[in-house]
Amino acid sequence: MSNFLDQTFFNNTVEKYLITIGIFILAVLLITILKKIILSRLKKWSEKTETGFNNFLIRELERSLMPVIYFWSFLFSFKILYITEKVSNVINTISIAVTAIIFIKIIVSIFKYSFSAYLTRKNYAPERRKQLKGITSIASFLIWTIGVFFLLDNLGFNISTIIAGLGVGGIAIALAAQTVLGDLFSYFVIFFDRPFEIGDFIVVGDKKGNIEYIGIKTTKVRAIDGELLIFRNTDLTDSRIHNFKKMDRRRILFKLGVVYQTKSEVLKEIPQIVKKIIDDQESATFDRGHFFSYGDSSLNFEFVYYVESSDYVKYMDIQQSINLTVFEEFEKRRIEFAYPTQTVFVQK
Repeated sequence: MSNFLDQTFFNNTVEKYLITIGIFILAVLLITILKKIILSRLKKWSEKTETGFNNFLIRELERSLMPVIYFWSFLFSFKILYITEKVSNVINTISIAVTAIIFIKIIVSIFKYSFSAYLTRKNYAPERRKQLKGITSIASFLIWTIGVFFLLDNLGFNISTIIAGLGVGGIAIALAAQTVLGDLFSYFVIFFDRPFEIGDFIVVGDKKGNIEYIGIKTTKVRAIDGELLIFRNTDLTDSRIHNFKKMDRRRILFKLGVVYQTKSEVLKEIPQIVKKIIDDQESATFDRGHFFSYGDSSLNFEFVYYVESSDYVKYMDIQQSINLTVFEEFEKRRIEFAYPTQTVFVQK
């Protein structure tokens, strides 16, 4: 038995290999026991608190930090073995890289959680949170880039040369991708300035529809006819946008014309007739009504009222009801609507 333990493989005896395996197994057992004890107490403590950040930290500790601890315990168990300098350098490089990558992942997760918690605290709508993907993707890319540079620097690489090369290349890329960068900055303008959000009904020039998607480069609008309109973000931020979702109430102006043969007593009654019709409409508020002009073939009245909603269909329903009721009332009172006519006087 002793002869077997004294046998040497790669400059290490079988006994040392067995001791290494034993140390690693013992370390894993100890870490597992401590993990169950500590995490169970932390979870009980977090259940008593109302802060979601505590649950997030415990989840990250279990998901990201524990693999690092197991990995370092594995490296620690190898300390008893004799290894060449070249192999030792490879192991150290791997250990630094693995540790750095896991810590970068933790930083990215903390950023995503903090940003999501900020939007929740500000009571942003779920549609608004869909835009998180663009912001978090860019921020994650920057964090990973910075982390990789620090990792390369710790591994002994000359990152100043790399940065200088990226600087020259970055200028060339920026010049070649001016439109893409312009759309990217416009995306940030849309996100923070909030001229519109997903679900809003907007009008841009002669195009109109509901916002379906806001991306890093383009915004997608579902037109009234059903087709999908795709705008560059820069085109939207450079345009005059009518956002009807932001409208709390809709101001409506409409006109009526009656014939010149209408008696003066009836003319005085018309504003009150239309006012009562509008007041009887639900979600409609009368503002004013006046006999405002003499037309070529009509006596013209102008009325203004408000629809207490931004819904276009609701406005059309109310206007239709007003038009039908006005027609019925005028028909009952024998008030004639004017239409273009011409009277010819012939002198003998």
